[in-house]
Parts: sequence; structure tokens; C-alpha cells
Amino acid sequence: MRSLRRSLPSGNALFFFEAAARCGNLTRAAEDLCVTQPAVSKMLARMEAHLGVKLFERVRTGIELTENGKILYHQIAEGFSGIEKGIEEINARVTGLQAVTLSASTAFTMHWLMPRLPRLKERHPTVDLRLQLNPGRIGEPMVDVDLCVGLLKEDDIPAERIVLMPETLIAVCSASYNEQVPRDAQGAPVNTMLLMGDSEYGWHNRFAGFAAEKQASYNALRFDDYSVVVQAAVLGQGVALGWLNVVAGCLVAKSLLPAKQEIIVTGRQCCLVSPQGRSDNPIVAAVRDWIAEEMRQDLLALDAEYPLLNLAAKFLEARVQLG
Repeated sequence: MRSLRRSLPSGNALFFFEAAARCGNLTRAAEDLCVTQPAVSKMLARMEAHLGVKLFERVRTGIELTENGKILYHQIAEGFSGIEKGIEEINARVTGLQAVTLSASTAFTMHWLMPRLPRLKERHPTVDLRLQLNPGRIGEPMVDVDLCVGLLKEDDIPAERIVLMPETLIAVCSASYNEQVPRDAQGAPVNTMLLMGDSEYGWHNRFAGFAAEKQASYNALRFDDYSVVVQAAVLGQGVALGWLNVVAGCLVAKSLLPAKQEIIVTGRQCCLVSPQGRSDNPIVAAVRDWIAEEMRQDLLALDAEYPLLNLAAKFLEARVQLG
């Protein structure tokens, strides 16, 4: 340890370096550390000068690790992870609670997970569930988590995972919106389409039911956060493109309805992924299995309620067994 102290300009250098490497951006690292961006830049410069090597290269999107930086980051990340596990074990002994960190999108968390957290607590009262949230539709794998809800291509799916469903798209709206949608002179509905930015303009034409109506005009509302898109649909503001893993609970609860009796299944799969070795933890495995069972029950309920969606048949085409 004496040698390690001499190898670093400061003990804080490890935390600054880890945050910068993990975030890939000095501004985000500064926000993570609750310091200023110049403070991060100055500490990293001191560290590089002290070690006599470059640890980062500046790129258009921020910073990237050099080969020397990757070697150091790998060891620091493993060390920090071990320290965190030790602290969690101590906390579990003191409090009786066991921490499980889940990476998921804000939309999945708000519309699927949050309403059923009391059931999780009832089933597993010792779980201390911690969330790392992404603003997109569904979370991408993140560091320092026990579980991650992710959309993955088949070639990218790791061994330690549970497939919840194939990526499934469905147009959704509320019952109140469905009853009040205005119509044009020819009697065709003039829908309000809820969009995630501009990238989804015209998404409804991917569905045969909307394409057949040949709407000459429609209104649009745009949002930057997919959780808000779904909430706008729940509030009767329009029709949203729903990712079934996010809106399944809303459909079961009838706060949303299928706008068309039609789904689109893509080539990706919605998976619960555990970083290597984490699934061996009994409490992580318990939370993983609970999420998978809750989703399975939702899908079975939807298949019974909306047989015209052909969930089971569509899933089989994607080589995923419903239920």
C-alpha cells in the first residue's frame, strides 16, 4: 500500500480517474463527482504527469482510454467493485437488507416496475432495490449493476440472461381517447400521434391497420423522454408507439388499450442480463426470477384478453415461448 500511495498524486485521483473512464466525458464525470469540470481535468493531468503516461485521448464525443488507461481502469473497476461488495455485506449484516442494483429505462421503471414494487417487497422483504436509470426506451448494460433490462440482438445475448420476450411494438391509447378521436369529412379518424422526438415521424404507417386508413392528415405531439410519451397516452393525449415490455402492465390494468389489434415483432430480444458471476448471488437470482415471472403473467393475461394480437404465434416465430 505504501508503494501505491507513492504511485499516485492523491487518493482522490482514483475516484476522478474511474469516473472519467466510466463516463467517457469530463463534464459528466464532474457531475458524477459533484465537482467542477476543470477540477477533473486538472486531477487527470496530475495523474498522467505522475505516472509519466497518457491515460486518455480526446475524441469528438469526449475522451477515450489509451491502452495504458484501459489496463489501469480494469484493475480499479475490479477493486472498487470488491470494496462495494464488502460494504454491502457489512450493511446486510447490520440492517438485514440485501442490495440489488437494476439498470433500466425510466419508462420501464415508471410504467412497469413501480406499480408492482409493493409485491416485490412482500415476496422478498430483505431486498434493497437500487435503480440506475436511462432516459431512453429501455436500459442498456451499465457498469456496477446486478441486473440490466436490455434490448439485444441475438448474436449479442450473453449466456447469463433470461429472455423476457422478443422486442414487440404495439400502438396504444387510452379508452377515453379512443372514444373521442375526431374524424374528417369522410369519417376517417384524425389521430394525434405521440412521438419521441422527430425520429418516429410516420411510425403508425408500419402498422397495417393505420396504413389501410390512409389518413391524409394527423396531429403530432413530440417529447424528449419516452416515459412521458407513454404517460401522455395514459392521459388520453393521443396514440403512442408502445414497446410491450414497457406498456404490458398498463395494458393489463386497462389504463392503455391496443389502438389496433396488431403487433410488430423485431429481430431483437428483451432480456434480463446479469454480469458474469452476479447471478450466483441468491438474492440477485430471486429478483431476476421475480421480474421474469411478473412479465410472464402479464403476457399470458394479454394473450387471453386480446387473442387477435396473436402473441403466442408471433413469439414462436421469433423462437420465444410465451409462458
